[in-house]
Amino acid sequence: MRYVEEFRDPKAAKALIAAIGAMADRLGATKAEPVRIMEICGGHTHAIFRYGLDKLVHEGIEFIHGPGCPVCVLPMARVDECVEIAEKPEVIFTTFGDAMRVPGTKKSLLQAKADGADVRTVYSPLDALELARRNPDREVVFFGLGFETTTPSTALSIQQAAREGLTNFSVFCNHITVPPPIKALLDDPYMLLDGFVGPGHVSMVIGIHPLDFVAQDYGKPLVVAGFEPLDLLQSVLMVLTQLAEGRAEIENQYARVVPEHGNAVSLAAIEDVYEKRPSFEWRGLGEIDASGLRIRAAYRPWDAEEKFGIGYAKAGGRAPTPEPEGCACGSVMTGRMKPTQCPQFGRGCTPDTPLGALMVSSEGACAAYWTYGGARLSVEAAE
Repeated sequence: MRYVEEFRDPKAAKALIAAIGAMADRLGATKAEPVRIMEICGGHTHAIFRYGLDKLVHEGIEFIHGPGCPVCVLPMARVDECVEIAEKPEVIFTTFGDAMRVPGTKKSLLQAKADGADVRTVYSPLDALELARRNPDREVVFFGLGFETTTPSTALSIQQAAREGLTNFSVFCNHITVPPPIKALLDDPYMLLDGFVGPGHVSMVIGIHPLDFVAQDYGKPLVVAGFEPLDLLQSVLMVLTQLAEGRAEIENQYARVVPEHGNAVSLAAIEDVYEKRPSFEWRGLGEIDASGLRIRAAYRPWDAEEKFGIGYAKAGGRAPTPEPEGCACGSVMTGRMKPTQCPQFGRGCTPDTPLGALMVSSEGACAAYWTYGGARLSVEAAE
């Protein structure tokens, strides 16, 4: 296929939907006893609802929305620490736009900006690096956030800052990795999953083999998927085919983008700049061993956590922050409930007045339901 329109071809989609229906019938899937497939990436969640795939596939297929939004899984305490850094008078705090409105316990970065903090939206850590060059009398901090997809660009920026000796640039590192939370979900006896649609952009960096444990240790099929409707439909069919044939393998539907062994340049930069943290707190999942990355000692001058003595570097450690009253972000993010089952959805929590990141992040499940799922209209009708 050469053009994006070909990945949205209605005729091809109908054929895949019919094949999915036949395979679901073969597996005996029903609405009451569905095949439960978790998509790990928030981009997949939004694509599913944008194109109405949840309504088009067989009623015996249930999509479970996993912890695939890096902004969403960040605990509120880390947002509080961002605000604490940003409110220092010498700091220019830079961040991607989807983190601006994520609420902490007292305020978001957007509210901190309104209160006078110098918070700026950037499109790349290289933008923050340029700000540091232009403002040698200020401390420029980049909010390093994301899964393996965004980790290399931050690493390369730190390497460049080191080459230039640009010590007024630093990174508040909140980069996290996908395999550990998948393992945590699979270890949960209450989490009933039949298979996974795997993260395409993450696998573009790390390859497919870091996910081998899903099939080898837990006997679950996982198909790394692209983001167009035909990508997702084909991936669902591949998962169902594995289940019907009694197989559990890691398959790569997104081979046009994802190399089997990942991107060597990106992996080398990650290895040079980062090391695994002993543990890292995930919203809804708690502390997960070796799931977060921190900046190695060789690059400590560019580590905002060490520079400002904050977060995990803070004397005496840090305590987890409880969820706001009635907020079910953790349960939604781990697939235990749908966004519309949260009592705050569309009432106490809307895009204008969010209680959690899932409602304002570009990859959040609640934002997908609000924007594409018709949930907003049903809430307004009920009121």
